[in-house]
Amino acid sequence: MNEEQQSLLLNCSSRFPPPQGVKLSYGTAGFRAHASLLQSTVYRVGILAALRSLKTHSVIGLMITASHNKVSDNGVKIADPNGGMLSQQWEPFADALANAPSPQDLIRLISEFVEKENISFDGGRPVEVLLGRDTRPSGDSLLKAATEGITSIVGAVAIDMGILTTPQLHWMVHARNKALGALEHDYFEQLSSSFRCLMDLIPMGSKSKEPNNNLVVDGANGVGGVKLQILEKLLNSLVIEVRNTGKDGGVLNEGVGADYVQKEKVVPRSFGSNDVGKRCVSLDGDADRLVYFSVPPGSSTKIDLVDGDKILSLFALFIKEQLSILNEKEAKNEKGSYEARLGVVQTAYANGASTDYLKQLGLEVILTPTGVKYLHEKAAEFDVGIYFEANGHGTILFSESFICWLEARNNELCSVSKGSERQKAALRLLAVSKLINQAVGDALGGLLLVEVILQHLGWSIHRWNELYEDLPSRQLKVKVEDRTAVVTANAETVAVRPPGIQEAINSETAKYHQGRSFIRPSGTEDVIRVYAEASTQEAADRLANSVTKIVDQFLGFGRS
Repeated sequence: MNEEQQSLLLNCSSRFPPPQGVKLSYGTAGFRAHASLLQSTVYRVGILAALRSLKTHSVIGLMITASHNKVSDNGVKIADPNGGMLSQQWEPFADALANAPSPQDLIRLISEFVEKENISFDGGRPVEVLLGRDTRPSGDSLLKAATEGITSIVGAVAIDMGILTTPQLHWMVHARNKALGALEHDYFEQLSSSFRCLMDLIPMGSKSKEPNNNLVVDGANGVGGVKLQILEKLLNSLVIEVRNTGKDGGVLNEGVGADYVQKEKVVPRSFGSNDVGKRCVSLDGDADRLVYFSVPPGSSTKIDLVDGDKILSLFALFIKEQLSILNEKEAKNEKGSYEARLGVVQTAYANGASTDYLKQLGLEVILTPTGVKYLHEKAAEFDVGIYFEANGHGTILFSESFICWLEARNNELCSVSKGSERQKAALRLLAVSKLINQAVGDALGGLLLVEVILQHLGWSIHRWNELYEDLPSRQLKVKVEDRTAVVTANAETVAVRPPGIQEAINSETAKYHQGRSFIRPSGTEDVIRVYAEASTQEAADRLANSVTKIVDQFLGFGRS
């Protein structure tokens, strides 16, 4: 790193001193904190984004959002060249960068890192970072800090893409690096054209059994509701009513949104008894999650929740059906047949009833540690990999080799049996790969795919919700001095430290019909999280409380 570069970094960094007594850590959600604490961190992540662009010779994304957090918070995260999350190998550098105490320490850290990574500041490589932000009032000032960080690397260019959903920015990075149209109207056109294609391929005679086929959407007073209103104008077969757009004075994520609805299991604001019988859906603040719900008769606040586990199950059912059509017996011996590997990825927090249902379908179900980065990485190992968390974050990944085969297969079938069920199945799968975001969970694409599949199957939301009945569950947490005292294995389902704690949990769990329980250390605070399931809510509550006592006995602190 030459003197000019060092001088530029030194001058810029001195204007963004880190907050005293605050230590931040880059996780699945990037950095998040109260917005007032983030100027220095966002500036430094701008530097990181520019270095990542130099290293990968690609366009990188930087998104300013705190998703489902309260409006006073904000955050920042990186989109890698494939549109996915920042490489895990760079997370320790991100932590060190954010927490460097002085400009001199920052420059020394960067110098050591670029030498280790063999990053050259030769000025001949394109360095572009796409910037996006959600609707938070703090977003504009943080965007300026990010821009200064990016441009403090000589030759780096920051491109402001405006107010976006998080999935839109990830999609734009992915498209830009594939030399495809990467503007917002390109995103809307891809989603709407794929949706129309799938609707045109719905079998004759399929018809939803909903008494009211309109969809009512809770926009969480965030960016998603606004973008959905734009997208709806490009759709010709779906009527969407969007509430909680933020235009009526509603506060972002306050009593609204997917996180609130999924955790509290009550209607969001602006919903109530007048919505009985309607198909409803909640987005989160930056529109990378969604959950469906309906208001049961006689209720004004309670809901029947259709969470991410059931969204996954619906998607898996549909994809499996299309793959089965492509691989019918008469097609087995044809030249070019392809046995696609379909896999479903969940965490231990997935309801046990959902996992049982997926296995009954004959699907390969894999568990990973908690965190989208683990789910996404594992799903990418399949020809078609589907992952979802119960909170409504997930997507469907198609391998490039399978997409190439599908395109060739569609062309072949078009010439010999155009309009056949096998050709329609190939077209459906190709359309799904464009409708569903290949980079990250996307509430808008996910919503449109749910709507298509319900129409395809002729199902109401109530029929969908009857796929299986969730086992009652309870989540608690135990305060500890050091969360690293608990070490887990087998996708966090087994505690291997402290010695003996897993045996105690197993002994307690065995007392309950359909009992299941596990503990795991929080990734953000000094607590141990406890999850329990059983055949009744009372039993699940008792099991969860018993396991918290076990954690207390082994670690010596009280329950929170």
